[in-house]
Amino acid sequence: MLGFLQGFSYGLFLTCLPWLLVGMVNPRLAVPVEPPGRLQVIVRYALVVPFISMLLWLTSLWGGFGPTLTGWLVGLVAIPVALPLERRLRGWLARRREKRRQAGQATEAARRRAQQQREAHEADLAVLDPARPPADADDLVLALCRAKQGLIDARRPDLAVQADRVYSRYRHVLGVLGSRFDSGELAFARARGLVVEVCRGVVDTLDAMASRASGVANVDGDFVRRRLSREGRQLGAQERAALVRRLELLEETEKGLRELAARNESALTVLDDTAVSMARIETGRPQASVTTEQALEELRRFVSRADRYGRGKS
Repeated sequence: MLGFLQGFSYGLFLTCLPWLLVGMVNPRLAVPVEPPGRLQVIVRYALVVPFISMLLWLTSLWGGFGPTLTGWLVGLVAIPVALPLERRLRGWLARRREKRRQAGQATEAARRRAQQQREAHEADLAVLDPARPPADADDLVLALCRAKQGLIDARRPDLAVQADRVYSRYRHVLGVLGSRFDSGELAFARARGLVVEVCRGVVDTLDAMASRASGVANVDGDFVRRRLSREGRQLGAQERAALVRRLELLEETEKGLRELAARNESALTVLDDTAVSMARIETGRPQASVTTEQALEELRRFVSRADRYGRGKS
């Protein structure tokens, strides 16, 4: 065994200089790392591999001097055999790290989305479940469910919450209308029709948002930014331009989504104004036969008379 190690160390040492020359000409042939460089070639074949071969040779001298031909031949082919194996191992480790990084990014992105969704929720917000619409859902509510599902499929739950906000306003406005008008009145039908039209416009906007968001759902902006910052100088002009274009697409899409979201906010404000205005309308008869001021005045008179009545009885 010690003779095999002696022969292996001799063969390994003899191959250092040829591989050093090969690596200086084309580093990719001599080192399995990415990106390859001549400094790595020098460190590997002028320092690391000679040190390993010298250490093996010194260790094998305990059994005397007697290198074997088998060890010498194995040492000659050790580097060309080890290079592809090390390349595969490094590639497997890199893919494993990338999968873990992507999983961590997906978890962090989901956490951020959930946080944004929680922050976007308003008090007393009615939440729609696209898989189980409300039992009394009309065509508009079903359209809101489909629009919300589209935004969820596009990985934008922070925007999908707008469907819940519209649904909450829609229910509230209809409730106010029902308390102020009879369902058979022309004013009720007219007001309800206008509210439905406003909400249908919001549904169209939500569908447009889902369509735009789905177009860039698979573009990882964080990954593109990291590549540009980490490998910017090493990237070719064409590849760099492609990465920059991806970021531009993301920015253009986000700008468009913000504009559409602002349009929906305007519609929500109109619905709020409608609910407040309708709540101010007095359409029914008052329950009291006299006004509050009259009742208070009569109560004061009764109290003063009751006091005189008590003194008379005494």
